[in-house]
Amino acid sequence: MGENTKTDRGQDENNRLTELGADMTKSEQGNIYTLTIIGQVEGHMVAPENVKTTKYEHVLPLLASIEESDEIDGLLLLLNTVGGDIEAGLAIAEMISGMKKPTVSLVLGGGHSIGIPLAVCTKKSYITPTASMTVHPVRMTGLVVGAPQTYRYFQRIQEQIADFVTANSKISRQQFEHYMMATGEMATDVGTILYGKEAVASGLIDKLGGLNDALTALHRMISREKKGK
Repeated sequence: MGENTKTDRGQDENNRLTELGADMTKSEQGNIYTLTIIGQVEGHMVAPENVKTTKYEHVLPLLASIEESDEIDGLLLLLNTVGGDIEAGLAIAEMISGMKKPTVSLVLGGGHSIGIPLAVCTKKSYITPTASMTVHPVRMTGLVVGAPQTYRYFQRIQEQIADFVTANSKISRQQFEHYMMATGEMATDVGTILYGKEAVASGLIDKLGGLNDALTALHRMISREKKGK
């Protein structure tokens, strides 16, 4: 019976690693759950099979279980995403920002579009020097009704994103909106691409660093949390 239980647990961990790109590391410093946000954040519409996605319906219940688990001390969020569904991305970001447990994010490669709220939703955020983040206005694919109400809807979504980002980072709303609406920064689009040092200088991301820096910060937070109990 015991052997079967261990085998089942091992299979569950392998499935979790395959399906979600997630894993839990146990050490004397604390148990850290690592979750990746990769490719496109998939929302209500299913993305094509050849597109790498992060499915919000998998991530949301997982975050709830991480927050409730007695075995998990902290969350490390690794991001390399092009963005995706706005509501799904904001839903994940809101859940993480509402967690009591220590959380740290690390932007690797890219944290574009709706990946920005996901990058800043943790208690501490890091970005590697070569990683980039694209700040741009809300876009909508497919058929759009050309009515004043539609444009007002877009504007309200942009306001929600700006509210969330400025509330969870050190960047000013004026600076964030300037980046969002900048012209001449991108060849065929409106917006701004920020690389590692620029993202930190703007206040969007807390610190420049890599995996060791992110883990060290998370271990410190876990240690303080344990001492406070």
